[in-house]
Amino acid sequence: MSSTTVTPARSGFALSEYIICLNGIVWREALRFLHQRERFVSALVRPLVWLFIFAAGFRQVLGISIIPPYETYILYEVYIAPGLMAMIQLFNGMQSSLSMVYDREMGNMRTLLVSPLPRGYLLFCKLLAGTAVSLLQVYAFLAIAWFWDIAPPPIGYLTVLPALVLSGLMLGALGMLISSGIKQLENFAGVMNFVIFPMFFASSALYPLWRVQEGSPMLYYICQWNPFTHAVELIRFALYSKMNWVSLAVVGGCTVVFMIGAILAYDPSRGLVRRGPGGGDA
Repeated sequence: MSSTTVTPARSGFALSEYIICLNGIVWREALRFLHQRERFVSALVRPLVWLFIFAAGFRQVLGISIIPPYETYILYEVYIAPGLMAMIQLFNGMQSSLSMVYDREMGNMRTLLVSPLPRGYLLFCKLLAGTAVSLLQVYAFLAIAWFWDIAPPPIGYLTVLPALVLSGLMLGALGMLISSGIKQLENFAGVMNFVIFPMFFASSALYPLWRVQEGSPMLYYICQWNPFTHAVELIRFALYSKMNWVSLAVVGGCTVVFMIGAILAYDPSRGLVRRGPGGGDA
């Protein structure tokens, strides 16, 4: 009488397998970034143009009073530096989501998303890889800005890191959520313009909110509700080893909401990415 051995179904994955998956996705994003050197250059050109041209023109027009976290009067270029750091992350988040639209059209997203690992974990790894790339760009910008006397306290380069990670995750998750509803690559540029520029200009990146309130109370409230404003303020305070608790709560909450929305949107059974003619590859 022969006996057969039944292998129990696998119920989970080992920690090492999750780490291997994370390493693979991060390395793929890093290699893509290294092979696209123009992406690194363009990420620095935009904030440096604002810093050296825009700031020089408005230095005498837009005076900055003593506002937290600053304890003395500051130059205008010092004020806009945190906003330009957040702008780097905003553009990087949208470019990372652009690569997801491209991968979906080319079929590479199918290979990733059919993995037996949880879909939410795969998207989080993709988001984490994009955030890591944005950190390299931000610190390269800070290194260049240092030669123009834009230098926070030395400890600020370290204390700002958690704020940059959280803001990068929020902006990357927003881009991921937007990419889930875009079916064709050529439509992405127009969508970016409707997201990036309103978020950037209707914020505290270029001017203090008290000045916005003097000019337009309605715009002031729009800026207050803009998640990008709180990302900028979180970075600004962290550069000077201080904490803006309201901004931390808003950025953290928006990160969770955008990430959950992206996971649901990339679920082919109920999200925006569906199988079928003209649908996505998820």
